[in-house]
Amino acid sequence: MKIGIVCYPTYGGSGVVATEIGMALAHKGHQVHFISYKRPARLISFQENIYHHEVTPVDYPLFEYTPYESALASKIVDVVKYSDLDLLHVHYAIPHAIVAFLARSILRAENIDIPVVTTLHGSDITLVGRDETFSPVVTFSINQSDGVTAVSNHLKEETLNNFDVSNEIKVIYNFIDFNRFHWTNKDHFKKMFAPEDEKILVHISNFRKVKRASDVVKVFKEVHDKMPSKLLMIGDGPERPNIERLCREIGLCHEIRFLGKQDAISEILAISDVFILPSANESFGLAALEAMACKVPIISTNIGGIPEVNIEGETGFLSNVGDIKDMAKNTLKILENPELHETFRNNAYKRAQEFDLNKILPQYESYYEEIIERSKVSI
Repeated sequence: MKIGIVCYPTYGGSGVVATEIGMALAHKGHQVHFISYKRPARLISFQENIYHHEVTPVDYPLFEYTPYESALASKIVDVVKYSDLDLLHVHYAIPHAIVAFLARSILRAENIDIPVVTTLHGSDITLVGRDETFSPVVTFSINQSDGVTAVSNHLKEETLNNFDVSNEIKVIYNFIDFNRFHWTNKDHFKKMFAPEDEKILVHISNFRKVKRASDVVKVFKEVHDKMPSKLLMIGDGPERPNIERLCREIGLCHEIRFLGKQDAISEILAISDVFILPSANESFGLAALEAMACKVPIISTNIGGIPEVNIEGETGFLSNVGDIKDMAKNTLKILENPELHETFRNNAYKRAQEFDLNKILPQYESYYEEIIERSKVSI
């Protein structure tokens, strides 16, 4: 198949998943065309069967805001026509699903029909999409898609409950590539952060308010008061200055390391003892899954799609949003009991295997084929 993938090229979950899908499809012999305003962050090296088409909006003084959506639609039209695509897969409803509808309408005027699959990832539905500014557009674009997928059952239900959707939504979970994320012995690396064999807690996010990264620091303080430990904060974003200020206020700057955005995340996860995910909203919890693939138990909130990944009392523990005491208690329960810690590590890895890319990718391929065949019948 020749597949066009439209996504945000940044470190966010939707862009990561879209890129990983594309790379895996290309590895299996499909021709994949990424369409975005810059090269996707995880597309870091040349790979056969992968093409990137950069969208360059016109910078014209008349426009107060650069008309990116129009430029994207034009680029999609161009790629579909001259690369002879079989299917367009757009990730994140806003603005990609509605732009895909516009591009398809232009192409139909030229007697070219391209089926569109839209994947809903989370905040496009649970946060941004609910805004009355975007809600009608999101609803329309979902219903006009030839196929719709959601990354968790929770997200599917949220979509059906909050939008007047007539289209069927298929749940295809996010996945993990075990070639990229797996545990390896990195004790020599661990010594750099924990020279006295302190326990290492880790958090990875884009440091937006919804991630509640300040809760990670508060949980860490409770743990650090009881046992020697270090905290690694991976990523960057708008809340980072506030979190750094909090670290100074509680006097633990020397025990907390902010490492910024990292590509070699699996190496950091491999030296971690517990992963903390205190988010106020998560449609799936991809960061937690990546940690589980590296045998790291999860301390998380019990919201959204997280309980579909982190199993209470088996791979980690679930707490209510903002319940610092409970998260700290559960963290200590794991860290203070070596046998329990080892059990949770093995359970986390076993659970992660259920989301193996090799199990999830065929679901996408099958769905693509179904949508392509369905669109041929409807022409």
